[in-house]
Amino acid sequence: MAHQPESINVFKELPEGKNLYFASDFHLGTPDEESSLVREKKIIKWLDAVENDAAGIILVGDIFDFWYEYKKVIPIGFLRFQAKLINLLEKNIPVIFFTGNHDAWMFDYFPNEIGIPIYRKPIVMEVGEQQLYVGHGDGLGPGDYFYKFLKKVFRSKISHWLFRWIHPDVGMALAQIWSRSSRLSSSRKDLGFKSKEGEWLWQYSMEIETTTHHDYYIFGHRHIPLELEVGDRSKYLNLGEWVNHFTYVKYDGKKAELLSFSD
Repeated sequence: MAHQPESINVFKELPEGKNLYFASDFHLGTPDEESSLVREKKIIKWLDAVENDAAGIILVGDIFDFWYEYKKVIPIGFLRFQAKLINLLEKNIPVIFFTGNHDAWMFDYFPNEIGIPIYRKPIVMEVGEQQLYVGHGDGLGPGDYFYKFLKKVFRSKISHWLFRWIHPDVGMALAQIWSRSSRLSSSRKDLGFKSKEGEWLWQYSMEIETTTHHDYYIFGHRHIPLELEVGDRSKYLNLGEWVNHFTYVKYDGKKAELLSFSD
């Protein structure tokens, strides 16, 4: 059964000439500090480039390759990126976060310390007369049953409690070992597009569309930029990622475009 999403109308009406920008899968922290820093600086350049006409920035999961918040400790690094987010908020540009499968253990730090709300499940964004169905995308659609089982295990309160008792140095080291084997930084798994029928998020979008119309379905997680028709009146857009593609979506209140950033 498909998830019944929360609806938000933060961006009910976009001012003339303003756009919403969507991006996901920055995977900051992988595969090493040096290359992650280069990517972090490129992301900040992108944010600098879009802020003048941005009505909002929506970051759709896996922004960090691993994130865990102890009660008094957060992962070291990414200060330039966090400072840029604060700068956007000070310019009255709202920022929204979704958790992904890599940064699912985000809790209160961003909402309380920075002022960025976090969503853990897909939501419907009402913009003018249009409906945007937005979420990271992990665990949605048919198939991938082993991952769906692991997702329930790792996001359980018991797993969270057990990991909290691991010293942060040890916990982050274990996370780095895990991230090196992730499908984004590994060439062992083919991530390319083969057919619509093989795209679980497209199938999920088709299922939702049979009961409730949405103008756009915007997801991350898949790591390849995609734009596919969903019936006659909707589109599924996948945001790609920022290790190889550097892609994002620009939405002006009527049309969503999948674009690539080059500095």
